[in-house]
Amino acid sequence: MAIFKKPILRSLGGKTREMPTGLWTKCSACGEVIHNLALSENLQVCPKCDHHMNFGSSERIESLVDADSFVEMDAAMSSVDPLGFKGVTTYADRLQSYKQKTGLVDAIITGEGRIHDHRVGLGVMDFNFLAATMGSVVGEKVTRIIEHSTKNKMPVILVCASGGARMYEGMLSLMQMAKTSGALALHAQANLPYITILTNPTTAGVMASYASLGDIIIAEPKAMIGFAGPRVIRETTHQTLPSDFQTAEFLEKHGLVDLIVSRDKMRDTLGSILGYLGQK
Repeated sequence: MAIFKKPILRSLGGKTREMPTGLWTKCSACGEVIHNLALSENLQVCPKCDHHMNFGSSERIESLVDADSFVEMDAAMSSVDPLGFKGVTTYADRLQSYKQKTGLVDAIITGEGRIHDHRVGLGVMDFNFLAATMGSVVGEKVTRIIEHSTKNKMPVILVCASGGARMYEGMLSLMQMAKTSGALALHAQANLPYITILTNPTTAGVMASYASLGDIIIAEPKAMIGFAGPRVIRETTHQTLPSDFQTAEFLEKHGLVDLIVSRDKMRDTLGSILGYLGQK
């Protein structure tokens, strides 16, 4: 017979033990729980395992360009529904929903800025908007910033992240691959540098067009990069794929990617490259 009875613990004053929402983020790679303020200060990179999380376009631009140097172009350009796409949710409703959710007009922000005092044309895709799919607006804004940079004799830097072409727009989305590539051909004829930064994930039509055409191709660590997904390739080829297949490290080893650069070193790396190329 026990001498002491186990005390009964009851909640005092109705206090809750739940963790407040919106303050912490769990790293999908290592499981570390990180305060959002610390994560923001570390550019959305896990301080424990260096996993590069999703990074918004506005925040990325701020991390890359000189202070107060970025001037956005074509900010009001918005997608329409040329096919009258119908489904459980219409394309027009999806666009409106993502605009409200993200505060963006479409999946890319383009403009002119300076990096270490080097004048550049810059485009940054945002995966938060419809998985950064490339529709007519994305293709048109990319083409316009390339043409603007060619006219003003500036390098172009495109930060890529995409799930591919935006099939809600049919052939109008697919033709953006050729249009952007054509603008880059004229940029190259003017002997002007073009740098791409591949982030996680960069796939399908974007990867098959302007993302892979850079004179210098940089990738963030462990970014998934490829055209078709590994499952599709495995089922098509009936081969066992390497464990690191379609990662930035795999592609660097095989010559597609020139550099793998952590997010906190990206701005200085770009400044050095632009300096080497004599762009001032």
